[in-house]
Amino acid sequence: MNLFGKTIQELQDITDDLSLPSFSAVQLADWLYKKKVDSIDKMTNISKAARNKIKENYSIILSSPEKVHLSADGTKKYLFRIKDDKYIESAYIPEKKRHTLCISSQIGCKRNCLFCMTGKQGFQGNLNTAEILNQIVSIPERDKLTNIVYMGMGEPFDNLPEVLKSLEILTANYGFETSPKRITISTIGLLPSLKTFIESSNCHLAVSLHSPFHEERKHLLPIESVYPIEKVINMLKAFDFSRQRRISFEYILFKEFNDSVKHVNNLASLLNGLKCRINLIRYHPIPNMFLEPSDEETIQEFRERLNKKGITTTIRASRGLDIFAACGLLSTKELIKL
Repeated sequence: MNLFGKTIQELQDITDDLSLPSFSAVQLADWLYKKKVDSIDKMTNISKAARNKIKENYSIILSSPEKVHLSADGTKKYLFRIKDDKYIESAYIPEKKRHTLCISSQIGCKRNCLFCMTGKQGFQGNLNTAEILNQIVSIPERDKLTNIVYMGMGEPFDNLPEVLKSLEILTANYGFETSPKRITISTIGLLPSLKTFIESSNCHLAVSLHSPFHEERKHLLPIESVYPIEKVINMLKAFDFSRQRRISFEYILFKEFNDSVKHVNNLASLLNGLKCRINLIRYHPIPNMFLEPSDEETIQEFRERLNKKGITTTIRASRGLDIFAACGLLSTKELIKL
């Protein structure tokens, strides 16, 4: 069984079961998450007898990326093999002052958003906490990272227990001690899990919006039929996002679909009273899809109109276009080979 990816309470349960001293759990956490050892034998301040007890049932299981694709702009796409010949992706995005890692929380996805390649794979399984965190600790740039975003494969709130455990380990004093302000979780808006996340974590939140109109958004995101974006936003307005915690809305612009003046006006109306920002995203086309990216002039005008409405709006830089940067493209190529 993997020792890596265990919370302090889980480590305490293990050491209690093995009749080890009460401080042993803190020692284990220190070695796992601060010293980042890859072997129980390297935990030198734990007695050899205790180490042998632990090794009878536990080990530290970490896996390196199977492949890495390097973009001309410096972006790296990492491909990890998960059990049973399945694949997940992580993307490392270096900038002047930020080094961001975009990680996955599931193998595939059950939500089947129209524009997303991951959804075309279908749902193949949840990642456990160790597999989520392994994406961070098993890349060469792990000590450079300034920001972590859960925006890779999968819907994080469909795997909420493991995602919350990974966030605990990332932010806790016993763990990696990453500031919650450096971590963002993306969701399409699963209301029950969204409420649990807001009450359980201080990390930033990003909601996939993509259209303010019910029928239009339902065409893009089938979840709109279950949890309409209007209900999602009304729930968010009940919480305080006025301090350090940030809420943002992701908005992919599709040519002559969701990029008109009426979309700007209805976005402003929908988000009125909620302190937030909008991130406009250029669409990375996927095979056999009728949707096309909006042209650059339309994107710039869309941003300017939203800013004039009082909504802070930015355009996310497109990265890694030459290395299958859209979520799911790289892993889908590997699955096709099998």
